[in-house]
Amino acid sequence: MATGLGRTAAELRLVALPGIPLVREGDDLVSLILQALATCGEILRSGDVLVIAQKIVSKAEGRARKLATVVPSADALVLAQETGKDARLVELILDETVTVLRHSRDLIIVEHRLGFVMANAGIDQSNVDAGADHDMVLLLPRDPDASCSAIREELRTRTGTDVGVIINDSHGRAWRNGTVGVALGVAGIPAVLDLRGTTDLYNRELRSTEIGVADELASAASLLMGQAAEGHPVVLVRGVPYNRGEGSSRELVRAREQDLFR
Repeated sequence: MATGLGRTAAELRLVALPGIPLVREGDDLVSLILQALATCGEILRSGDVLVIAQKIVSKAEGRARKLATVVPSADALVLAQETGKDARLVELILDETVTVLRHSRDLIIVEHRLGFVMANAGIDQSNVDAGADHDMVLLLPRDPDASCSAIREELRTRTGTDVGVIINDSHGRAWRNGTVGVALGVAGIPAVLDLRGTTDLYNRELRSTEIGVADELASAASLLMGQAAEGHPVVLVRGVPYNRGEGSSRELVRAREQDLFR
């Protein structure tokens, strides 16, 4: 017999904003976002969430590096020989890294200075103007949470709305093929929702359930952003079914003493 649960329809709306141009160092991302919203007839509402691709934030913040300007260290030379990577790129990876966890041919898994475990410290050339010598690479933002907070506050100043902001990037996952979007920076929305102490449909207490809200939204937005030449680096999300609040990407990083695999 049907229980009658879930009678109310639920909806989450995502809109990939059109017309975002190729971003250069120093560009005003908030102005670009507001222009794109106007182009598609959307107006920000308090409670909305904007998911922004890491690459346009890094570009605007001047995080591009020319390999010709990098002098590899002795450690970088050794690791480059073992992985087959350009030693100058390896030097940049090491500069962004707390610990090298694993490496193999053409792959270096590190603990990034931001706390994330990731391949090649998040440095790559996809959707980056590599220049005439094909040696331009892009690093992650220095402080993605601060970048999110700054964008959120500027949007509040210009529009009077209180929105959440997430910077997302594509990560591979241990034990599973394929990349998914994850949150690198968070502001105005919890990164993790703790449901411990609440009850399920059968009144059983949840003892370990924590939802990676920011990662779920980052991944959903990635479906519209694409990975190649789609050109949709900003996604508007409306109808997020979670309570609002402050958040930080640090909530998503598992403490080392709780990590069974390191």
